[in-house]
Amino acid sequence: MDVLFFSSKPYDEQFFARANQEFGYNLKFLEVHLQQSTAILAKGYKVACVFVNDTVDAEVLQILAEQGVQLIALRCAGFNNVDLKAAEALGMKVVRVPAYSPYSVAEHTLALILTLNRKTHRAYNRVKEGNFALNGLMGFDLHGKTAGLIGLGKIGLVTAKILKGFGCRVLGYDIAKPAECERIGIEFTDLKTIYAESDIISLHCPLTPATYHIINADSISEMKKGVMLINTSRGALIDAVAVIDGLKSEQISYLGLDVYEEEADLFFEDLSEKVIQDDIFMRLLSFNNVLITGHQAFFTSNALHKIAEITLENIAAFAANASLNEVKSAQQA
Repeated sequence: MDVLFFSSKPYDEQFFARANQEFGYNLKFLEVHLQQSTAILAKGYKVACVFVNDTVDAEVLQILAEQGVQLIALRCAGFNNVDLKAAEALGMKVVRVPAYSPYSVAEHTLALILTLNRKTHRAYNRVKEGNFALNGLMGFDLHGKTAGLIGLGKIGLVTAKILKGFGCRVLGYDIAKPAECERIGIEFTDLKTIYAESDIISLHCPLTPATYHIINADSISEMKKGVMLINTSRGALIDAVAVIDGLKSEQISYLGLDVYEEEADLFFEDLSEKVIQDDIFMRLLSFNNVLITGHQAFFTSNALHKIAEITLENIAAFAANASLNEVKSAQQA
């Protein structure tokens, strides 16, 4: 089986080459993003392996189909960048990695919370400059605080367990109540209650039409003044302009992001020698109570090993006409 990787990095090649020892596929790695101008590079490949910021819309899928691609293998959990209806119309299968290491993202969520709270990033820079003053570095005890989780999939549930370990009261919302809620100690509730009672709100839901900009001017106005907002899920869950207004009014006192709606032109690249043209992103960076990481929550050796393993297993299942981790257009409704 010939597999072409788009948006690949050295770590992708390292982990996939290791996992491929069991499968023996012909793997070709390209650094370029998948888009209309690069889709023709897939000529002769049955499988295109893509990542979160690749463009897999109807036009791109049409070009891929013309090159002979039969399977879109997402090496990630999210699939909002794929036009699933167009894929189905072309007879193309789309598979993903539904779960790799929920601990990686959950633990990064806590890293953002703790860093924002105790301002360790600012303290680190001060000490390097010989400044040991504590003014401006005061935090709060997580113990006894209320954390609201929007999305209670595998990552949300692991995040809840960690927060319970800190002594937090944990509220949770999802479209369906997980059976584990009582055992973990999550108070399952609605969004209005989460907004009204949470000191910390963390997003762990997929991006769908129903969750697009779920954090907006209206929902922010319902939150406790001084709330901490964390997003390690999908950038477009948040209306960045509304969040900036919330930061300026001090309705939001802390913002931690590992994802950003327009990240496709920014993340996973070294832009240190360039002028970033995204004014909204640069405005977010100007706040000293905002912490942004470049979509690295998934980035642990454990997660990358699992992603490579499951992706190649998906390809093997496709080749064997077996059951797939397939995503269909009904899931984007």
